Amino acid sequence: MLDKRKFYIGGEWVSPIAALDLEVLNPATEKPIAAISMGSKEDIAKAVEAAKTAFASYSRTTLEERLRLLERFLAIYKRRYDEMAETITLELGAPITMSREQQADVGVGHLQGFIDALRDLKVREALPNGDIVLREPIGVCGLITPWNWPINQIALKVLPALATGCTCILKPSEFTPLNAMLYAEMIDEAGFPSGVFNLVNGGADCGAALSKHKDVDMMSFTGSTRAGIAVSKDAADTVKRVTLELGGKSPNIVFEDADLEERISASVADCFNNSGQSCDAPTRLLVQRSVYQRSIEIARRAGLAAEVGDPMKEGPHIGPLASAIQFDRVQTLINAAIDEGANLIVGGPGKPQGLETGYFVKPTIFVDVDNEMRIAREEVFGPVLAIIPFDSEEEAIMMANDTTYGLAAYVQTGDPTRAERVASRLRAGMVHINGAPHRYGSPFGGYKQSGNGREGGKFGLEDFQEVKAIHKPEPA
Repeated sequence: MLDKRKFYIGGEWVSPIAALDLEVLNPATEKPIAAISMGSKEDIAKAVEAAKTAFASYSRTTLEERLRLLERFLAIYKRRYDEMAETITLELGAPITMSREQQADVGVGHLQGFIDALRDLKVREALPNGDIVLREPIGVCGLITPWNWPINQIALKVLPALATGCTCILKPSEFTPLNAMLYAEMIDEAGFPSGVFNLVNGGADCGAALSKHKDVDMMSFTGSTRAGIAVSKDAADTVKRVTLELGGKSPNIVFEDADLEERISASVADCFNNSGQSCDAPTRLLVQRSVYQRSIEIARRAGLAAEVGDPMKEGPHIGPLASAIQFDRVQTLINAAIDEGANLIVGGPGKPQGLETGYFVKPTIFVDVDNEMRIAREEVFGPVLAIIPFDSEEEAIMMANDTTYGLAAYVQTGDPTRAERVASRLRAGMVHINGAPHRYGSPFGGYKQSGNGREGGKFGLEDFQEVKAIHKPEPA
């Protein structure tokens, strides 16, 4: 078992102020793979002080200096790429092929996207009225990241902070801390100045200490809407900036003129990707009634063909959920859907046959779902799809928007004009048309209770900047 009980503070790996160990489990075997320390308010204070001290000089570095550090970091990440993929598979349970092709890849893609955006970033602008606008680093940033796409969220927070001249304290999820610690090793090797990046492991109490700290100028949080509200409340007393990337219940509208075989099968796969543990997963499949029965049969075939297995095995399949807590949440919502009268056509409660050890679940599809059922309104965060019929375009839009969330939405149609028309009316931060992917450098974020702020590219950089106006006297 790995000993990972130190924190990265002030450019060094240091012991916690008070020892409190936690075992990190492999979700496929339920066996411990590492021991970490759970930090305290005092550890957070130590990290904040290191970041505050480092900000005085790092905030004055040039864009060119920071670009050189990021490019050095990119080369190191590429060299240790396989190590990162294997680490994520070990602690998250993402299948190794998926870890290599998606989970680890975001560390390269987002970094290159931020490098490209930083080269074009304007930090000084002359206004038509003669005044000057400066964009400056906001200061010390507290970063809290989840377990489901760990490097994705770490990269989307740490990189813009470092790129804009901020300093930061990262508190990763205690369920998947090892990839974050590997990331810290790479940052150290790249030569970022001491105190610019700090890492403290811990739970909700550490997150609260970070959010409340008077010397933290900004909080960037990704996780559940419930926890995001808590971060906002904790940060309110010190009036710091808060950006949030929260939950989702993304609608996926399929019109009768879509390529059903392709788009329904792909939609099922998208919902099941990463064991369904994605905040923007298309979990509500809204299908036009004229093609509803045909779409159900296609979805049934795709669902029955989905394989669940050992995450260390190569190839496309579904791994376990990340934890026992998550397994229990998914089982609760599957049972709630059955109790409320949804029609189960694939999967259901319990574990797949032969996979009694590990947090494996059956890929599950419900049809004839009402948009008021819990399975249609609550974020499941598992490979569970709800299929709902609609009659008209207007009804589809109304149903899609009838949610407290607004992270992503999906539209499947053979009519490009309708695709853009519908997309413009969906209350979501991102709309995917006919399977188009989210691309590096584009803004990621949502409406309503899916959060505020945007991550990625120039939009992500701007969230970590303050705007200063310099008013010049009129020429003599």
